[in-house]
Amino acid sequence: MPPSRRRLLAALAGAALTGCQASGAARPGPGAAGPAGSVLATPAPAPAVSAPAASGTAASGGAPAAVPGSADPPPGAASHAGAVTRADLVSRYGQLEPTSWGFDGPGVLSRLPAGDAAIALTFDACGGPQGNGYDEALIGFLRERQVPATLFLNSRWIAANPAVARALAADPLFELANHGTRHCPLSVSGRSAYDIPGTRDVGEVVDEITGNRAGLTGLLGRPPRFFRSGTAYLDDVAARIVSDLGERFAGFTVNGDGGATFTAGQVHSAVTAAGPGAIVLAHMNHPAAGTAAGIATAVPRLLDEGRRFVRLSEAVP
Repeated sequence: MPPSRRRLLAALAGAALTGCQASGAARPGPGAAGPAGSVLATPAPAPAVSAPAASGTAASGGAPAAVPGSADPPPGAASHAGAVTRADLVSRYGQLEPTSWGFDGPGVLSRLPAGDAAIALTFDACGGPQGNGYDEALIGFLRERQVPATLFLNSRWIAANPAVARALAADPLFELANHGTRHCPLSVSGRSAYDIPGTRDVGEVVDEITGNRAGLTGLLGRPPRFFRSGTAYLDDVAARIVSDLGERFAGFTVNGDGGATFTAGQVHSAVTAAGPGAIVLAHMNHPAAGTAAGIATAVPRLLDEGRRFVRLSEAVP
């Protein structure tokens, strides 16, 4: 993909997140949320994989520059199963200054491991006043064609759609993943992305991850493996915190629906252009958008070409 097109797709990833803003509820002061010594159950973290297609240290509000991916494990990755407290992470990372801001970070997964020619469809359900919808046509199509996908659910969306969330959790076609508690960009210093306020410190980063993880664990009977922040933005310190908590930050290779603003034709064009190993990001919470119709024409074409689709956990050990 030409760099100019990649930068355009990166910019569109969060430029029009209608209804997918962070929660407007009053926010506690830095470090106030959650008991300082609370134990956060941590599953054994899996090895980290590649960095996303776009990243950088651009000022807030600008699209990050494209960079090549990386398969190096994150420096902050936990080395064994166990438990880590919020206070542990604040102590470990509270004095570190982030050096990057964008779609890249240590251990961020932006495409499937080398050699895997499959495509991973991922759909975000952001929640919030205009983001609690459910694209039944999209999910119905995936079920009809038996196309697996990874669904990133925000805690607000789950609260607004409890019966649907339970049904999705019970459907082996889908893998449920963590899309955060308040749908915040993941920052240890209060950075924003596309006018959506980010978390302000290490404590808030932890809360953004673990708040929704607790709900998903109750829903699934096990912790989710993957996390994606609101807007998919994060800094490098926050990326290490995700790894230390035993989850993997899932970025994307292809922006499939431009924050649920693409027409069906644009969705079709974006998704059919996905190369081997691509992670496609789209949305399942805007039924009036062109996502369902575009996916419904793109997927059959890709299947006819011999392509296959996987959940993230199928492709990432």
